[in-house]
Amino acid sequence: MQAIPFKRSLLALALIAAVGAGYARLGGQVINPADAVSAPVAAPLARTGTGLPDFTPIVEHSGPAVVNISASGPSKMAYSGGDRNDRMPELFRHFGIPSPDDGAPARGMGSGFIVRADGVILTNAHVVSGADEVTVKLTDKREFKAKVVGIDKLTDIAVLRIDAKNLPVVRLGNPGSARVGEWVVAIGSPFGFENSVTAGIVSAKGRSLASDSYVPFIQTDVAVNPGNSGGPLINLDGEVIGINSQIYSRNGGYQGVSFAIPIDVAMNIEEQLLQHGKVSHGRMGVTIQEVSQSLAESFGLKGSAGALVSSVEKGSPAAAAGLEPGDVILKLNDTAIASSSELPPLIAALKPGTRITLQVWRKGGSREIALAVGEIPSPALAANKSGEGDNPRLGLSLRPLTPQELAQSDSRAGLLVESVSGPAAKAGIRPGDVVLSLNGQPVGDVAQLRALLDKSGRTIALLIERDDAKIFVPVDLG
Repeated sequence: MQAIPFKRSLLALALIAAVGAGYARLGGQVINPADAVSAPVAAPLARTGTGLPDFTPIVEHSGPAVVNISASGPSKMAYSGGDRNDRMPELFRHFGIPSPDDGAPARGMGSGFIVRADGVILTNAHVVSGADEVTVKLTDKREFKAKVVGIDKLTDIAVLRIDAKNLPVVRLGNPGSARVGEWVVAIGSPFGFENSVTAGIVSAKGRSLASDSYVPFIQTDVAVNPGNSGGPLINLDGEVIGINSQIYSRNGGYQGVSFAIPIDVAMNIEEQLLQHGKVSHGRMGVTIQEVSQSLAESFGLKGSAGALVSSVEKGSPAAAAGLEPGDVILKLNDTAIASSSELPPLIAALKPGTRITLQVWRKGGSREIALAVGEIPSPALAANKSGEGDNPRLGLSLRPLTPQELAQSDSRAGLLVESVSGPAAKAGIRPGDVVLSLNGQPVGDVAQLRALLDKSGRTIALLIERDDAKIFVPVDLG
């Protein structure tokens, strides 16, 4: 790709010459100071004043704690970042892993950053979800095989761990104190260009995206592209305030609108995954919408703040507490709800069982309703309830064929492949294939396949039905 020459104008030269005025010291706290390595105090930063800020101290301090992540796995990795521009001209999209060719192993790239000196790393869930192998590369060129401690797809956060000690760590800040218009910096690996630095400003706070209503995103105009996903968003005090996660794009590249997950949301997920190995999110069981001016007038409200309850799920915590369609939630405990998009992240951040008080506007008057927060069902538990079966040794997620699917097949039984990883992916098995037999023994349910697999050696032969053809596929279980 040919570089484009940059013409320095007199105005640009004047601005560059002005850099250096109005300095402030690098602030913030290091997470888990007992685990962190000692480091010299960073040089002061230029924040505001007569000139542009100097970002070099931020890069010198935080850069060594930013890592490059490569992931490999089956062709259908979760959050694969596939470009769906054929269906939508503009869309919010994750941007860590390019869309693979059908049936081919997926190889993705992304970024991350070290939050504990003993090797704990934060990144996006869509960077590593479904991967068989994750490799972390440090700025000093050392490479490590990373263990995925856990992922939370609801917030798009993943926690990795590498076997290393005395690593450099980032400083964490308070995203709540970030101001719209202030300078921020992103460090990551756009298009594989490792440790690239870009800068911009905070464009907005508390953005709610259609597919991620449980995260109050920080919107910026920092240039981020495929490969930046999972990297840090850093303020001028050298503190990480967010994780770069999504872009708004017509063509898959940067177009001036980027979104970062607030770091306090990410650290809540990190703590749960490290302590419990899973994440719990609070739930009320209501559908809400914005309160428009006309709706506010019809309800007798003086303003259009709050979250309007449009429906209440049967058997939910909200139903048990007595919430009704038409209620307008004005406060959660002492926190005023200015917009409906503010409520879901607040509820999701609560531990299940937490008791809260809602200030509700109903039929022209205000009242308080006490509610015990429920829990958003785990995707894994939901999958088990539906009868799906996962086999880690083989790397297949399977379910029995429905009567309608059996009617369309020439076989009397079989197991539909819903997702593929590990040995099965390497053997070329794809989602949508139907497993008919294992080593010549017909299989009609997951338990039967598991029993046959337990009696098998290192190599097995699966009879697969794909489209209108049946083929035997050898699988090396290792």
